[in-house]
Amino acid sequence: MLINTFAVFRFFAVRSKVEWEDYIARSLRHDVYHSWAYHQLNSSGEALLFVYEEGPVFIALPLIKREIEGSTHFDLTSVYGYAGPVSNKEMSWLDSHNAHHFKKAFLQFMEMENCICVFSRLHPFIEQASLLNNIGGVHENGKTIYMDLQRTLEEQVRGYEKRLSRQIRKLREMNYTIREASDLLEIKEFTDMYRQNMDRLKASVSYYFEESYFHKLLDPLEFENKLILIYDGQIMICGALVLISGEIIRNHLSATAADYLSYSPSKLLTDEISRIGRQLNKKVFHLGGGVGGKEDSLFKFKSYFSDQQIEDRIWCYIHNQPLYDELVKKRGAGVNNGSTFFPLYRQPKTETISKIYSDEQ
Repeated sequence: MLINTFAVFRFFAVRSKVEWEDYIARSLRHDVYHSWAYHQLNSSGEALLFVYEEGPVFIALPLIKREIEGSTHFDLTSVYGYAGPVSNKEMSWLDSHNAHHFKKAFLQFMEMENCICVFSRLHPFIEQASLLNNIGGVHENGKTIYMDLQRTLEEQVRGYEKRLSRQIRKLREMNYTIREASDLLEIKEFTDMYRQNMDRLKASVSYYFEESYFHKLLDPLEFENKLILIYDGQIMICGALVLISGEIIRNHLSATAADYLSYSPSKLLTDEISRIGRQLNKKVFHLGGGVGGKEDSLFKFKSYFSDQQIEDRIWCYIHNQPLYDELVKKRGAGVNNGSTFFPLYRQPKTETISKIYSDEQ
């Protein structure tokens, strides 16, 4: 649906699958997180693709438009994962007037959509900061870890922490079976194992997913994703839902059976995912970072596999400061004003930042 047109540029919001997929397919670099199908898994608001066009250039920014409780206004956020804008041109090469016109278009779009603020977690392997620095600003959110799969496998393994290499060798000697899930029963069993993991970790509700979520992510008509499982005989002991994009492979969600935690089969699984990535000719195995950008135990575990790190960044912009402040004030005394949670008025009442891994943090 066309929203507005100017002599030099135009902008509009895409809310249909065919048009959405066309823009993403024509972008230089994109990820599964930018896709229409991935956005349809979101349940927190309306998925839309903001598009700016000027001559041969387009910039497409996928977002979720959310209602704000007790308000007639909305805010914008990104999906769980790494999204941000994509383009058919290198964004770092765009002319200054493109960046200026994009900003002008996006601010008018926010006004028309009645949106107070916007948050997006950015993609570490797509240059996006140059476009967004003059709209609120891009902020560091710790480091994220990856493996360069263009290195030889021998170079990769030499980079493992020494004790880790020995552990993986011993796990391979256990003669476990590693295979891709092939039926619906395996998806159900993995979902149950995943839920038990979340219960054990006392994870926040944002970590829990219905079985249908896994089925949708494994739909071969929409995705190339895989569910990789490790078996000890007939017993499923570990598994990971692996997201596959053009150049990148990721361990999206994983789980280990409680009786096998002491054996750490997830170490074998992580090594195996890197090998699958090589078989698929991917360039990067993105392991991710710690919870909320912190260098915690999760970050440390991932760092055992690689010393290659890149900045993890987020984008925050407040379009209507008075209304934003009013919502924070209305939120009440429980708000921790020193928190980096954004937007602050959505901060959980009992905030435990170390356990929260939401799209805002």
